[in-house]
Amino acid sequence: MDSPAKGGGPGVRYQPDERPPWPLAAGLALQYCVLALGGIVLTVAIVIRSAGSGEAYLAWGAFGALLVSGIATIIQAARLGRLGAGYVLTMGTSGAFIAVSVAALQQGGPILLATLVIVSSLFQFLLAGRLSLLRRIVTPTVAGTVIMLIAVNVMPFLFDFLDNVPAGTDPLAAPVTVLATLGVTLAVTLRFTGAARLWGPLIGIVAGCLAASFFGLLDGAPVGQAMWVGVPVAGSPGFGLDFGPAFWAMLPAYVFVTLVGAIETIGDAVGIQRVSWRDRRATDYRAVQGAVAADGFGNLLSGLFATVPNTTYSSSVSIVEITGIAARRVGVCIGLVFCALAFLPKVTQLLLVIPDPVIGAYAMVIIAVLFMLGTRIVLQDGIDYRKATVVGFSFWVGVGFQSGQIPTDGLSPFMQHMLANGMTSGGLTALLLTAFMEFTGRRRVRMQAALAVESLPAIRRFLEDFAGREGMGKETAGRLLHAAEETLLLLTGEAEGDERPGGRRLRLTARTNGGGVDMEFLAAGGDGNIEDRLAVIGGHVAEAPGEQEFSLRLLRHLATSVQHHKYADTDVVTVRVDPAPRRTQAIS
Repeated sequence: MDSPAKGGGPGVRYQPDERPPWPLAAGLALQYCVLALGGIVLTVAIVIRSAGSGEAYLAWGAFGALLVSGIATIIQAARLGRLGAGYVLTMGTSGAFIAVSVAALQQGGPILLATLVIVSSLFQFLLAGRLSLLRRIVTPTVAGTVIMLIAVNVMPFLFDFLDNVPAGTDPLAAPVTVLATLGVTLAVTLRFTGAARLWGPLIGIVAGCLAASFFGLLDGAPVGQAMWVGVPVAGSPGFGLDFGPAFWAMLPAYVFVTLVGAIETIGDAVGIQRVSWRDRRATDYRAVQGAVAADGFGNLLSGLFATVPNTTYSSSVSIVEITGIAARRVGVCIGLVFCALAFLPKVTQLLLVIPDPVIGAYAMVIIAVLFMLGTRIVLQDGIDYRKATVVGFSFWVGVGFQSGQIPTDGLSPFMQHMLANGMTSGGLTALLLTAFMEFTGRRRVRMQAALAVESLPAIRRFLEDFAGREGMGKETAGRLLHAAEETLLLLTGEAEGDERPGGRRLRLTARTNGGGVDMEFLAAGGDGNIEDRLAVIGGHVAEAPGEQEFSLRLLRHLATSVQHHKYADTDVVTVRVDPAPRRTQAIS
């Protein structure tokens, strides 16, 4: 009998450590695979066809992507040592790598692609060991800008797909096929909810293929010629490494996209924990690190197979939440099905014969969502004129270099190649501007203490020393102390009844900024590196804004602005105090 759900939200029928019957696990795994299969294979098709590579290599790339996705999904579920989250996280090819993978194939072929993927995967292993590095390297402003620029890089390829039909085809063939695909996909995505919405892209592809069949755009001959069981070794590029000028010019772009992929994996690893247990649990940061490490291992395997890198699919969180089945056994079955499909060329070829207008229309919806994900990341911590300047200026620098409107004639060939990629030029601009703001601002000072009223004297001494060093007047210093005291009392009130070992800890950071003072109070429970907690928080949007007493009581006459966000077992409160008394302007 299924266990009843406890607490709010959908019922969890099987937790990660429970074992559903094999038929149930296999049946659900097939549903997962049907949803993800198109994305895995079609992303590879977009990359290889856009780069003008042959059909033989396309068959190999699809084989490698399926096999790697299967192995990585099994590792995510089974959690082998430090590899894997221990949750159902489906792995598949990443749309974020489309533009850089196309450029790599055009400039150096599969060997250059393999070299870039292998080397960039090492950065994910580094981040998995120390997530706090991610927070210091890529802020939400930088990451969001890079994701937005992915759409700028990819859209030209997709527009070419929309009218790519054989010569002599009816002029209406391409537009009707595109409209059928887009219309059905958008209708299902926008009007349906729950499980039905997840099927939107697949239903749209089917509709597009039906429309294409009326114009003779579907060619089933390759499916009939493909083997039932086998490995497309004819398309294998072999193994080698290419560390030529093109590698060094493209490496920054690959590193940027790899870091963005790590941010996505962090968010998915946190989200899957939230929906996989009946009772609410604190986020397991070791599982988050394991998810990032498994993602890096999957990319390493992708490099060895010279195919497009992979990442976690966020749809895993939605499916677990809808079905209530989070058992690791299901994740293992998903991986086994992917591995089996890799050795069934006829099934893969069935996807590869989908006409280019259908693929282009399908991908347009995916990339549009990716663009909006970038804007959401930029906005998740709020935006002021400084961040707006960084994002806007960096975005258009990337567009300018990508389109060739910003001249590079006087630069060296290496710099020309590197800056021609909009993600690299725009990402580097955002990174440099963010670093300029960070290093030209006043230094942050911080302290850690137990989250308890007994820590108040230590906090007062810390802030008195800070106010003295910054030359603050007595009135401003007093308001700063009162603001800190009120925040501490409210945080300790929310933490009452917390019985976790070691209690909760508080990290207070203070910094002068624009004449005022920004204080950040981070209250976290359990053990672990508090910097890694901040890195995880920076990787996804807050689970729920925690206004409660803050919006009613907190520093109404002392603080200029107050922000309170709650992430699982972590509270982050940011309080700004300006010299002159001002009414609270923003509470979120």
